[in-house]
Amino acid sequence: MVKRIECKVIGRVQMVMFRDFVKRKAMSLNITGTVKNRDDGSVFVVAEAEEDALKELIKFLNKGSILAKVSDVKIEWFESKNEFSKFKIIY
Repeated sequence: MVKRIECKVIGRVQMVMFRDFVKRKAMSLNITGTVKNRDDGSVFVVAEAEEDALKELIKFLNKGSILAKVSDVKIEWFESKNEFSKFKIIY
């Protein structure tokens, strides 16, 4: 069953290739959605896919890219809105 997560990733997650890291992981898991930097220094991820794929992505979000230091990931689960055709970075 397709689900949707909205995640706020907190820590050193900007200027460390984090958005690119998330996009590559999402695409490898056949996840659609978006990732973008927020003015407060966090990164916001919206992702839609099968629940197991989303759980895998959450593991990657908690780990972060090689230069990132993730301190917290706040996750909300929703029903899918089927609004994405691919995963993209919002600049």
